[in-house]
Amino acid sequence: MVRCGIRSYSREHHIFLIGNACHMNPEEIMRRLETLRLEHRDLDAAIMALADSAARDDLQIARLKKRKLRLRDEIAVLEDALIPDIIA
Repeated sequence: MVRCGIRSYSREHHIFLIGNACHMNPEEIMRRLETLRLEHRDLDAAIMALADSAARDDLQIARLKKRKLRLRDEIAVLEDALIPDIIA
């Protein structure tokens, strides 16, 4: 099992993510990370394509960027869950 650290985050979804990471084994976390990283790259490509298109939709671009940031947050939480605590 992965370590379950208590963190103070201002948004509720971070607490939810940390709780979920605590109940996942390292293999499940790695699979989830791979999926999230792929989705993050796909969103990046979609954002660039929308930004370069003639029918630029700034609202849609903003939504995609927000989704991309949420993915980045979830990736960071899961990566952190894989790193063991070091007691100094």
